[in-house]
Amino acid sequence: MSTPSQNSQDRSANLPPAPDVIRAASAELIVSDLAASRAFYVDVLRLVVTEETDDAIYLRSFEEYLHHSLVLRKGPVPACAALSYRVRSAAELDVAQTYYQALGVPVRRLSAGTKRGIGEIVAIEDPLGFPVEFFYDAEHVERFTQRYDVHGAGAIARLDHFNVVTPDIAAARSYYEGLDFKVSEDIQDSDHTVYAAWMYRKATVHDVALTGGDGPRLHHIAFSTNERHQILHICDQLGALRQSDKIERGPGRHGVSNAFYLYLRDPDGHRIEIYTQDYYTGDPDNPVITWDVHDNQRRDWWGTPVVPSWYAEASPVLNLDGEVADIVERVESSEAALTIGADGFSYTRRDDGSKEGVKLGEQV
Repeated sequence: MSTPSQNSQDRSANLPPAPDVIRAASAELIVSDLAASRAFYVDVLRLVVTEETDDAIYLRSFEEYLHHSLVLRKGPVPACAALSYRVRSAAELDVAQTYYQALGVPVRRLSAGTKRGIGEIVAIEDPLGFPVEFFYDAEHVERFTQRYDVHGAGAIARLDHFNVVTPDIAAARSYYEGLDFKVSEDIQDSDHTVYAAWMYRKATVHDVALTGGDGPRLHHIAFSTNERHQILHICDQLGALRQSDKIERGPGRHGVSNAFYLYLRDPDGHRIEIYTQDYYTGDPDNPVITWDVHDNQRRDWWGTPVVPSWYAEASPVLNLDGEVADIVERVESSEAALTIGADGFSYTRRDDGSKEGVKLGEQV
């Protein structure tokens, strides 16, 4: 019997060219209380407001010059409404439409102006069940890179990546490889079961992370700062505002990606990572780093245990009709029976008590 990942590979062999994706570019979150969300994202995280309407807020970080990288839209069910990738040119939208029609997933072409600040869009439900949009044209706005007078000590520079929860990591990895995403790091066991993969188009560790679990669900979106102290200032500010309960995990340093991190929960429970100091992946022979799923330091380099909510909770996603997508249960064999979520195990060691070796190995 063929597996989902094998079926994905068979389909991709007969597909037309895939669109040329540049990077993760924006996300749209449905929130229940726009004022409460504004207080969190604008008053605390200091994201820049590009535009506001009665039912939506369009936000960007200080280094970004496109109209927005985050949309907060009021709605009845908190969820992820779209993850957006920018493509290399307007012509790539035709490529995307043809590619996804051949792939057999729902596809819609949205005219310029359908969404504020954005040109034409190809909107799809990808094979993993996520609402994804591709665009090129966008309204340019002021880039605040050197507006240090408005940055504040916790300045957020740009949107960095998405982390999505999906039940079949092999199929998800194959799908993104079909879009010419490369793997920077992954997590495996001794039987080569893959529990998570970090995949990139821009020259950093990832634009999207694939996390094993019941899905489709959005685990988090991540924004990057330029320095660690900016993340620490956000923690201090939350403490001063008596909102330290917004901190779910961290600050700390990941093993995977090597980045310094902080995970926050917004008023609706959407998870936001603030992230800095990962590494360059732009060379064509950038090696893949594979971590042992039993190695606790892959999640936190200092060995700090991960809170259960980080494994168990994630945001639902909407289909193209605005309805909450059905969740597919993750079913795995081998050591996966012991997993409790996002990237594999809770704190474990191998049965032989071995503590040697951070990584299973590296390959090109």
